[in-house]
Amino acid sequence: MSFSFEVLQTDPSGARRGCLTTPHGVIETPVFMPVGTAATVKGLTQDALEELGAGIILANTYHLYLRPGHELIRKLGGLHAFMSWRNAILTDSGGYQVFSLSELRKITDEGVRFRSHLDGSEHLLTPEKAAEIQLAFGSDIAMVLDECIETPAPREAAEAALKRTAEWARRAREYFLESASRNGNPPQWQFGIVQGATFADLRRESARQLLQLDFPGYAVGGLAVGEPHEVTCEMAAEATALLPRERPRYLMGVGRPEQLADYVARGIDMMDCVLPTRAARHACLYTSEGRVLIKNARYTEDQRPIDPRCTCSVCRRYTRAYLRHLFAAGEITAAILATHHNVHFYLDIMRQIREAISFRHLANFAAELRARYDTGPG
Repeated sequence: MSFSFEVLQTDPSGARRGCLTTPHGVIETPVFMPVGTAATVKGLTQDALEELGAGIILANTYHLYLRPGHELIRKLGGLHAFMSWRNAILTDSGGYQVFSLSELRKITDEGVRFRSHLDGSEHLLTPEKAAEIQLAFGSDIAMVLDECIETPAPREAAEAALKRTAEWARRAREYFLESASRNGNPPQWQFGIVQGATFADLRRESARQLLQLDFPGYAVGGLAVGEPHEVTCEMAAEATALLPRERPRYLMGVGRPEQLADYVARGIDMMDCVLPTRAARHACLYTSEGRVLIKNARYTEDQRPIDPRCTCSVCRRYTRAYLRHLFAAGEITAAILATHHNVHFYLDIMRQIREAISFRHLANFAAELRARYDTGPG
């Protein structure tokens, strides 16, 4: 099975329903990708992820490069074999992690020199190195190294980051294509990343420059880093308006449940976020009625499931009172069950979004979703 992407249906909002084919399975889009930073989605086994219907997950280049190392993963058969995962994997480039380690790194035109947060050892991550690492992983989709900057950012900083990101994308693309010609076409797609901070004209310019490199897919990065949701949507729309209709579009690092349909309405096909798993570990559960903060005393004797409308195995079996007890007792099972539910909830929202696109009423669904979260129980 090789790679392909096809838009099957559209919605008046601009949303698309499609099909992304990879060597490790066919993925219905728009899709939410659970984050498996260190080759594992925290709190879930691979069996559980398969039960939940996760067709693609995200793994992190920065963390896996530092531990256990890309050469070991290559030696052990690649990331799919190493983590015993039969479905698709997208690996990010490590750019965002380096951005978040501002006290441990220095960015130059060559790349990013940083110190490991594990042992203080020094490393140089270049566009070529990020591509090399991800080829060793054998992930289905690999991201180029980009420069992610803080928001709000002065225009000069955004312009400099855009220029550097474009040059890094060119170098990464050349390395990837040279490797393909030398070693045979790798079963991997490489995506470019649109930057430009919160400046619409810079977003458009970044997209135009990346189009010249002819990536099979494009991401929109550097958003959801502190700017208002409306600005995230606006910048995503500026980019997708210029990106090819027939290629997948990925908005990186988003978002809250009530926001997902808004991004899809801007022409986004793929999303990822740590929120469902991180919130679960902090006793925050997402439901069709809004957030449930399960540690609250009001749930001490609550015999209802987490979400009466939910069909996940946790909601079919356990009560809110029991989940509250597990968190109060500090039991590991609490985070496992909460994570299972939250990931199911996110994946089910995407299923409902795909269905809404098919019936051409995504705007109504998005409005209903926002209304639920404005009045959630807490």
